[in-house]
Amino acid sequence: MPGKHQHFQEPEVGCCGKYFLFGFNIVFWWSCCGARGPNDWNLNIYFNCTDLNPSRERCGVPFSCCVRDPAEDVLNTQCGYDVRLKLELEQQGSIHTKGCVGQFEKWLQDNLIVVAGVFVGIALLQIFGICLAQNLVSDIKAVKANWIKHDDGYKLLK
Repeated sequence: MPGKHQHFQEPEVGCCGKYFLFGFNIVFWWSCCGARGPNDWNLNIYFNCTDLNPSRERCGVPFSCCVRDPAEDVLNTQCGYDVRLKLELEQQGSIHTKGCVGQFEKWLQDNLIVVAGVFVGIALLQIFGICLAQNLVSDIKAVKANWIKHDDGYKLLK
Protein backbone atom coordinates (compact mmCIF):
# COMPACT_ATOMS: atom_id res chain seq x y z
CA MET A 1 0.00 0.00 0.00
CA PRO A 2 1.46 3.40 -0.95
CA GLY A 3 2.50 5.79 1.79
CA LYS A 4 0.25 8.56 3.03
CA HIS A 5 2.26 11.34 1.36
CA GLN A 6 3.59 9.38 -1.63
CA HIS A 7 1.98 11.79 -4.12
CA PHE A 8 4.42 14.48 -2.98
CA GLN A 9 7.31 12.37 -4.29
CA GLU A 10 6.16 12.96 -7.87
CA PRO A 11 8.32 15.70 -9.45
CA GLU A 12 5.34 17.66 -10.79
CA VAL A 13 3.62 17.88 -7.40
CA GLY A 14 6.56 17.66 -5.03
CA CYS A 15 7.87 21.20 -5.26
CA CYS A 16 4.63 23.12 -5.52
CA GLY A 17 2.68 20.90 -3.14
CA LYS A 18 5.29 21.18 -0.41
CA TYR A 19 5.44 24.97 -0.69
CA PHE A 20 1.64 25.16 -0.69
CA LEU A 21 1.45 23.07 2.47
CA PHE A 22 4.20 25.16 4.07
CA GLY A 23 2.32 28.40 3.32
CA PHE A 24 -0.97 26.85 4.40
CA ASN A 25 0.52 25.81 7.74
CA ILE A 26 2.03 29.27 8.25
CA VAL A 27 -1.41 30.84 7.88
CA PHE A 28 -2.79 28.50 10.54
CA TRP A 29 0.26 28.95 12.76
CA TRP A 30 0.18 32.75 12.63
CA SER A 31 -3.64 32.91 12.81
CA CYS A 32 -3.96 35.47 10.05
CA CYS A 33 -6.04 36.25 6.98
CA GLY A 34 -4.93 38.24 3.94
CA ALA A 35 -1.85 40.43 3.77
CA ARG A 36 -3.26 43.33 5.81
CA GLY A 37 -6.61 41.79 6.77
CA PRO A 38 -9.61 39.86 5.42
CA ASN A 39 -10.65 42.66 3.06
CA ASP A 40 -7.53 42.01 0.97
CA TRP A 41 -9.54 39.17 -0.54
CA ASN A 42 -11.47 41.80 -2.54
CA LEU A 43 -8.52 41.68 -4.95
CA ASN A 44 -9.26 38.03 -5.73
CA ILE A 45 -11.74 37.32 -8.54
CA TYR A 46 -13.51 34.61 -6.54
CA PHE A 47 -13.80 36.40 -3.18
CA ASN A 48 -14.41 40.04 -4.22
CA CYS A 49 -17.70 41.61 -3.15
CA THR A 50 -18.75 43.19 -6.44
CA ASP A 51 -22.26 42.56 -7.73
CA LEU A 52 -20.75 41.19 -10.95
CA ASN A 53 -19.10 38.30 -9.10
CA PRO A 54 -21.21 35.14 -9.59
CA SER A 55 -18.96 32.99 -7.37
CA ARG A 56 -20.41 31.27 -4.32
CA GLU A 57 -17.31 32.47 -2.47
CA ARG A 58 -18.32 36.11 -3.07
CA CYS A 59 -17.67 38.27 0.04
CA GLY A 60 -15.99 35.35 1.72
CA VAL A 61 -12.50 34.27 2.66
CA PRO A 62 -10.60 30.99 2.16
CA PHE A 63 -11.08 28.38 4.85
CA SER A 64 -7.46 28.92 5.96
CA CYS A 65 -8.70 32.22 7.46
CA CYS A 66 -11.28 30.49 9.66
CA VAL A 67 -10.87 30.07 13.40
CA ARG A 68 -10.57 26.32 13.84
CA ASP A 69 -12.98 24.69 16.27
CA PRO A 70 -10.95 22.09 18.22
CA ALA A 71 -14.10 20.00 18.70
CA GLU A 72 -14.49 19.51 14.93
CA ASP A 73 -12.89 16.39 13.49
CA VAL A 74 -13.45 17.44 9.88
CA LEU A 75 -12.24 20.82 8.62
CA ASN A 76 -15.15 23.02 7.53
CA THR A 77 -14.06 24.29 4.12
CA GLN A 78 -17.15 26.52 3.78
CA CYS A 79 -16.69 28.42 7.03
CA GLY A 80 -15.54 31.57 5.19
CA TYR A 81 -18.60 31.94 2.93
CA ASP A 82 -20.27 35.39 3.17
CA VAL A 83 -18.30 36.21 6.31
CA ARG A 84 -17.22 39.66 5.11
CA LEU A 85 -20.86 40.73 4.87
CA LYS A 86 -20.93 40.65 8.69
CA LEU A 87 -19.68 43.42 10.98
CA GLU A 88 -16.05 43.17 12.06
CA LEU A 89 -17.00 42.23 15.62
CA GLU A 90 -19.10 39.35 14.32
CA GLN A 91 -16.26 38.29 12.01
CA GLN A 92 -13.84 37.83 14.91
CA GLY A 93 -15.68 34.78 16.14
CA SER A 94 -15.38 32.90 12.87
CA ILE A 95 -12.25 34.19 11.06
CA HIS A 96 -8.86 35.63 11.89
CA THR A 97 -9.00 39.38 11.36
CA LYS A 98 -5.27 40.17 11.60
CA GLY A 99 -3.21 40.37 8.42
CA CYS A 100 -0.34 37.99 7.75
CA VAL A 101 2.17 40.80 7.12
CA GLY A 102 1.67 42.14 10.64
CA GLN A 103 1.81 38.65 12.11
CA PHE A 104 5.02 37.95 10.17
CA GLU A 105 6.56 41.19 11.45
CA LYS A 106 5.61 40.23 15.01
CA TRP A 107 7.07 36.74 14.55
CA LEU A 108 10.24 38.25 13.11
CA GLN A 109 10.66 40.55 16.13
CA ASP A 110 9.99 37.69 18.56
CA ASN A 111 12.57 35.45 16.81
CA LEU A 112 15.10 38.07 15.75
CA ILE A 113 18.10 36.34 17.32
CA VAL A 114 17.33 33.02 15.62
CA VAL A 115 16.67 34.68 12.25
CA ALA A 116 19.88 36.75 12.54
CA GLY A 117 21.82 33.61 13.48
CA VAL A 118 20.53 31.77 10.42
CA PHE A 119 21.45 34.67 8.14
CA VAL A 120 24.93 35.01 9.67
CA GLY A 121 25.43 31.24 9.29
CA ILE A 122 24.41 31.36 5.63
CA ALA A 123 26.66 34.39 5.04
CA LEU A 124 29.63 32.59 6.62
CA LEU A 125 29.01 29.57 4.39
CA GLN A 126 28.93 31.86 1.36
CA ILE A 127 32.20 33.56 2.40
CA PHE A 128 33.80 30.13 2.94
CA GLY A 129 32.71 29.09 -0.57
CA ILE A 130 34.19 32.29 -2.03
CA CYS A 131 37.49 31.60 -0.24
CA LEU A 132 37.58 28.03 -1.58
CA ALA A 133 36.87 29.29 -5.10
CA GLN A 134 39.63 31.90 -4.82
CA ASN A 135 42.02 29.22 -3.57
CA LEU A 136 41.14 27.04 -6.57
CA VAL A 137 41.78 29.94 -8.96
CA SER A 138 45.19 30.54 -7.34
CA ASP A 139 46.08 26.84 -7.64
CA ILE A 140 45.09 26.80 -11.32
CA LYS A 141 47.21 29.89 -12.01
CA ALA A 142 50.17 28.30 -10.19
CA VAL A 143 49.89 25.14 -12.28
CA LYS A 144 49.49 27.15 -15.52
CA ALA A 145 52.66 29.10 -14.65
CA ASN A 146 54.66 25.85 -14.98
CA TRP A 147 53.52 25.33 -18.58
CA ILE A 148 54.59 27.24 -21.69
CA LYS A 149 52.67 27.46 -24.96
CA HIS A 150 54.36 26.23 -28.12
CA ASP A 151 53.09 25.97 -31.68
CA ASP A 152 52.43 22.26 -31.18
CA GLY A 153 50.73 22.62 -27.76
CA TYR A 154 51.76 23.14 -24.14
CA LYS A 155 55.02 21.91 -22.70
CA LEU A 156 56.06 21.65 -19.07
CA LEU A 157 58.84 23.99 -17.97
CA LYS A 158 61.81 22.20 -16.47
